[in-house]
Amino acid sequence: MRSRARDGARDTEREGRPVGARTRGGCVGYVLDGEGLDGLVRELARDYLVFAPVRKVGAGRFTDVDQVIYDFVDDASQIELDAKSDYSFKELLTPLSQTLFYFTEDQVREARGIGPAGGSGQGGDDRDVFVLMRACDLHGVRRLDDMYLHNGPEDSFYRRVRERVHFALIGCPEGFEHCFCVDMGTNVAPDNWEFSLERRGDGYVCAVEGESLRPLFERHAKGASEVVPAHVSQNEVHVSVPGSMPMEVRTSDLWDEYTRRCIGCGRCTLVCPTCTCFTMQDVLYTENGRVGERRRVQASCMIDGYSTVAGGASYRKRNGERMRFKVLHKVYDFRQRFGYDMCVGCGRCDDVCPEYISFAACVNKVTDAVSAWDAQHEGSVVSDD
Repeated sequence: MRSRARDGARDTEREGRPVGARTRGGCVGYVLDGEGLDGLVRELARDYLVFAPVRKVGAGRFTDVDQVIYDFVDDASQIELDAKSDYSFKELLTPLSQTLFYFTEDQVREARGIGPAGGSGQGGDDRDVFVLMRACDLHGVRRLDDMYLHNGPEDSFYRRVRERVHFALIGCPEGFEHCFCVDMGTNVAPDNWEFSLERRGDGYVCAVEGESLRPLFERHAKGASEVVPAHVSQNEVHVSVPGSMPMEVRTSDLWDEYTRRCIGCGRCTLVCPTCTCFTMQDVLYTENGRVGERRRVQASCMIDGYSTVAGGASYRKRNGERMRFKVLHKVYDFRQRFGYDMCVGCGRCDDVCPEYISFAACVNKVTDAVSAWDAQHEGSVVSDD
């Protein structure tokens, strides 16, 4: 059998990857009450912008439904620790719209203020940013880094933002609906965070990695103890990713189901922490049509027009073809380049799909199809292509 079993998928990121998950013991930790946490966040926000999940009351898709999104905070009461965010953190590192440079007839000038908050709602604030996120999203940062920084020439615009972003881990003692982080090996955080925060009982506990932050925590903590950040150990949803990809599965009629069901809205890619599709737009000014700017704008491989090229040809016209492209990129093609899967198992795509399409179920169908193909061709010498 050439498909990977669930146990193999669970260990993917813990076996020799460039950024492994934390396997050692606890860190220097602190216990805080609500007042202490509020004071800590207020003091932290004087030196850093703090970007965290925030509950927007009544802002959800339906009446009287809340929405949890990332926003800048300056008070601990604004931070949502108990619910999964509906959208990921990625718009901080990859803005929805980003001006790269300005141009005239004979001159090009790179945009200034391209930073975590440069020119976008925070008045061009030049402070570094602390982002609070769960383990799966921290693994998502690694994927963005590989795509923008270790995938050919380095993206200088991404690098400029990335260098000024620091990470804090939100402890995650149990999974949420549709999560399958355990089987994707992203339930335990990698080592790219500086402190953790989670609710325990009537108070909060924090593990602190960076020595420079310890005085801040000591000023606001009630006590100190060793802390191991909580992580998910079991999900209700299980996924087994394919270990090979025969052409017969790529062209299988199993994708026809998604041509019928998917409406091509692109929600799944907008909430995903690892989807990075974008387009370039040249904007000409009305005052002078020879002057303008070039913008990088987030896009989606699931919507009409994304694969259209000059002359009007389109390579993926049907929604089932787009679903195939996305799914195989997440759990197979990306692995061929970087050695691990693109999907982090956060389950947000399943959360937001208006047609109730399950990404996890689709992956399992693909793996079953690969297993069936393997059984039919056992002993044969075949190629994934």
